Amino acid sequence: MDDDRVRDYASDLRALTNHAAHGTVEQVVDQALANLERIVRYDLAAVLELTGRRLAVRYARGRLMSDRVRAHSIDLDTHPRLSEALRQGRAMAVTEEVHATEGDPYDGVLDLPDGHSCMVVPLRAGDRSIGAVTLDREVCEAYPTEVVDLVSAYADILALVISCAEQSDLLDRYRRQLEERNRLLVAEQPATDATRTLQGCRSPAMAELLDQARLVAATSAPVLIGGETGAGKEVLARAIHDWSPRRDGPFVATNCAAIPESLVESELFGHVRGAFTGAERDRPGRFVTADRGTLLLDEIGDLPLAAQGKLLRVLQEGTLQPVGSDRTVRVDVRVLAATHVDLRDAVREHRFREDLYYRLAVFPVVVPPLRERREDIVRIARSLLDRLERGGGGPWTLSPAAAAALEAGQWPGNVRELANVLERATILRPHGELGPELLSVGTLAARREEGEGPVVTLDDAVRAHLERALRRTGGKIYGVDGAAALLGLAPSTLQNRMRKLRVDHARFR
Repeated sequence: MDDDRVRDYASDLRALTNHAAHGTVEQVVDQALANLERIVRYDLAAVLELTGRRLAVRYARGRLMSDRVRAHSIDLDTHPRLSEALRQGRAMAVTEEVHATEGDPYDGVLDLPDGHSCMVVPLRAGDRSIGAVTLDREVCEAYPTEVVDLVSAYADILALVISCAEQSDLLDRYRRQLEERNRLLVAEQPATDATRTLQGCRSPAMAELLDQARLVAATSAPVLIGGETGAGKEVLARAIHDWSPRRDGPFVATNCAAIPESLVESELFGHVRGAFTGAERDRPGRFVTADRGTLLLDEIGDLPLAAQGKLLRVLQEGTLQPVGSDRTVRVDVRVLAATHVDLRDAVREHRFREDLYYRLAVFPVVVPPLRERREDIVRIARSLLDRLERGGGGPWTLSPAAAAALEAGQWPGNVRELANVLERATILRPHGELGPELLSVGTLAARREEGEGPVVTLDDAVRAHLERALRRTGGKIYGVDGAAALLGLAPSTLQNRMRKLRVDHARFR
């Protein structure tokens, strides 16, 4: 090998090192193997990643490359000399004698003659063993010692280049993950709020559910959360995350029913720039955003069948491919799924994959409806009022009569309906004690077990309430016996609302 080619080779390596931070690992390794081919002949060059006691092909180049090669892995326990070479960090030209005693690393994958050219070179970055580079030719002659030494020196630099590219990939991934988390507003409701609300529940049904949730939280098993709409499935999911070893990782919640069917795969698994019209830049997707954390797939029963197959792969293998990319991305995500429908019925109707159902339903739980845990209603109501106070306004308290009215309600909308009733009451009374008359507007008073009464709009309900107060005070607004004082409002605030709702107090004089 002449000096000019060695100098060209060294120059290629320096350029590769300088640009490692600007390309993906795949691009860097492919370019490195292409450069290597200029000075060392091979029919197959592969970079194998070390995981435990196995070497698995991650990148390959050459005329012998195939899908079988890409899927190949080597058990080091069956190749003791190869294992020793990796342990010592020593390059090895595989001889005919090694082939005869241990076989070839690609036995069963490539039909190569005995005594063919074969080389294994460890890849190490500092104290870290990345894996190995293998070179193979069909010709029956050993690689010369000087070539092995050169490739060994090259491998030292290549290992650093791969490490640098991996760090660049990781930093870019974290950056995109943070951008996506900000876009999704995953910190909208801290998990500690959910945990605090649940810990105050006293009903036997919730106590049993929380015991189960704490047990499964310590594992990485998928959890299928059932229950009626508004029962608090997402609150339970946040609590499971908060009780889990992943509590310091992200919690990402996505409603499968709210994503257009054409964008489901892109939103969940990400896409690359140009994958479809409007894809102007790479987007990581929910799974990458939730990496090392928890992903809640709400309304999982509405996930299209095409996306269900990809979801099953992520759950089984921990890998995905963004839309428009052939690059495999590894993720470490704990999946929680929630639904208000019976997925077993969906399976029977061929709307949901049976294999995916059994993969998700490792630990199924059901959140009981609010009417089956009346002991918790007042506690939940006070928690919701506290949250409204943190948003500005209040403070508010519940009168004994109001608490009794809440406990007596049927609550077909569960906690979500309770939250709406309380928010409506706090609009009508910006602070102070909330009585049953505020909680009955448009909901409790109109609902009976035997059926539903008419539902009015919020403006109509507020208008009727203001008119009732004006009627009681004879149209008087100001003073201790005026409507403003009765409603707990400033006179100017009451007048503004009257103007907005077109309420004429003169009609009540």
